Amino acid sequence: MNGFLESLVSHVISGFFGLLGRVPPQKARRLSNVLGRVWFVADRRHRKVALENLALAFGDIKSPADIRCLAMSAFSHMVCILFEIGWMTRISGQDYSRYFYIHGLHHLRAAYQKGRGVLILTGHVGNWELMSPAAAMLGYPMSAIYRPLDFKPLDRFFIDLRGRYGASLHAKKNAMRPILKGLKNKELIAILLDQNTHREDGVFVDFFGRPACTNKGLALLALGTESPVMPLFLMREEKRFRVEFGPELPVVRTGDKEKDIETNTRRYNWVLEDIIRRYPEQWFWVHRRWKTRPQNDSGNERSA
Repeated sequence: MNGFLESLVSHVISGFFGLLGRVPPQKARRLSNVLGRVWFVADRRHRKVALENLALAFGDIKSPADIRCLAMSAFSHMVCILFEIGWMTRISGQDYSRYFYIHGLHHLRAAYQKGRGVLILTGHVGNWELMSPAAAMLGYPMSAIYRPLDFKPLDRFFIDLRGRYGASLHAKKNAMRPILKGLKNKELIAILLDQNTHREDGVFVDFFGRPACTNKGLALLALGTESPVMPLFLMREEKRFRVEFGPELPVVRTGDKEKDIETNTRRYNWVLEDIIRRYPEQWFWVHRRWKTRPQNDSGNERSA
């Protein structure tokens, strides 16, 4: 895509989200419920993935009808995120306290006072895109590790949007140096840990009772830098968003590096699982979280 066309597409994307941002929040939620159900019915591929994932996670405690209902709610949630991204393009500092409320801020303050930056454990649950304005509201510098989108105009849109609130983005492939620099500068470094990864980059640890290949980068950083690790999630509630900081997660050190990576990563997955169980409709169920399988698994890796 040449420069002119890319610029044109970027303006179209910005205009699209700008229009979505003009829809009042309560109306946007009602529209999301309708559009999410239409998407659920029309998109067989992602519907199948969501139903399979939900059956793996909740099949022992929920009926097929309940799982189907939960899947439809998850699709509506994903549509609602689009409206909220549009709304994010319009809010300013005076809006923060109106739309966000903070829970567990004392955990962040205690961790930050250690002077080594803070490693933030988070995931694609709630609306992770709103973390940038939430961090700006609190006055803490924040960076995030991300995988660049293949569609460059959309990738540029998100980089610019997050940058409006002072957040920096570091591409996952070359993130180590900026992470270490950020920690030295006492930044919050957000790492989304809830997606499938390649076998060579991850470790298999429990997630909803099933081995899930999980990136080991957060555990390696925690063990190598001694920076505190704490959870942060931003969840949609009735009228506002709950910005929830959890207590610092102690790092397990036994001297056995491989065992320590596995143990700490397993604990991080349990934190993610806990928040997903509390807000099951607000997780990204259309992602093939258990795609990569252990080598001794009887089945092959699922198709993409």
